[in-house]
Amino acid sequence: MAQNKDFVVVLDAGHGGKDPGKVVGGSMNEKDIALKIVLEVGNLLEKEKGIKVVYTRKTDVFVELKERGRIANKADANLFVSVHCNAHNTQAEGAETWVLGTHANKQNFEVAKAENSVILLEDNYKVNYKGFDPNSPESVIGLTLMQEEYLDQSILLASILQNGFTEKLSRTNRGVKQAGFVVLHQTYMPSVLIETGFITNKSEGAFLNSSSGQQKFANSIYDGILNYYKQLELNTVSNERLVTNNSSVKPNEKASEGTLNNTNENVVFKVQIASGKSKIEPKSYNFNGLNNVERVKVDSGYKYYIGNTSNYDEIGKLQQLAKSKGYKSAFIVAFENGNKIPVEQVFKKS
Repeated sequence: MAQNKDFVVVLDAGHGGKDPGKVVGGSMNEKDIALKIVLEVGNLLEKEKGIKVVYTRKTDVFVELKERGRIANKADANLFVSVHCNAHNTQAEGAETWVLGTHANKQNFEVAKAENSVILLEDNYKVNYKGFDPNSPESVIGLTLMQEEYLDQSILLASILQNGFTEKLSRTNRGVKQAGFVVLHQTYMPSVLIETGFITNKSEGAFLNSSSGQQKFANSIYDGILNYYKQLELNTVSNERLVTNNSSVKPNEKASEGTLNNTNENVVFKVQIASGKSKIEPKSYNFNGLNNVERVKVDSGYKYYIGNTSNYDEIGKLQQLAKSKGYKSAFIVAFENGNKIPVEQVFKKS
């Protein structure tokens, strides 16, 4: 991230104005619930130093999908977060978070189709969306090309948010999913669409329509965005080669010579996944689902590790696990009697 530049978060309350979104009983509107949650998320984020909040709407007005994306792009935003509510003809329940994708799944397409149908309320939608048909799977698949480069970051944010909904709010976990949402296609930054829950579910609808439920969701979304922001501030270290005392060894390889056994009782191995100035709670939802994260204060910053074993094979597996979770530069470190030592020192000849 560029120095002296605010981290810009665009908050998008779904629907609005002549587009109520889902409606239950004539008194519960998706547009109202989404707006109340978004305004509270913004209120919390605006108190954070270095974060700037931009809204696509702050009142009950109709905003075209194309305009929502334009607002985010004009703001040169770092994140776009769209908030919605779900509905179904059953008592389905739970929260889910969406990113843009082309999964050929009829159920996913139907969800995107429902959210995209708002463009039919726009006066010039045939011009604005260049022939896009919200009822056509082919049109939806064509949306994704320009968002591909942001997909990994979008999935990271979505995973953090979804874990928060599940672990902190005890919502039924409907997962992180991919579908072709126009509002996400219009943006050129990591973007997610949150379906907070089903207003058609008797208990979940009451929760979402209450001030307490809206506050809890806002707090959870705020926490997720803040955790994502802090993760971006972490400086990870390249794992191509660890160089010490003019010698080197790849951290995921044993030396070709030496007497290292699978287990070395005098040495403890760990995997360093990140380091930086941000103090992040070592919870699994802050580290892409990795469990037992250790945070260590080092000078003016922190280092984050997983694993604590004398078995090199075991720590190698944990390194690969960390990489599979997105920590591509995770590397193995060694400690002897509590003191950090070069990994290659463990591989010394007998």
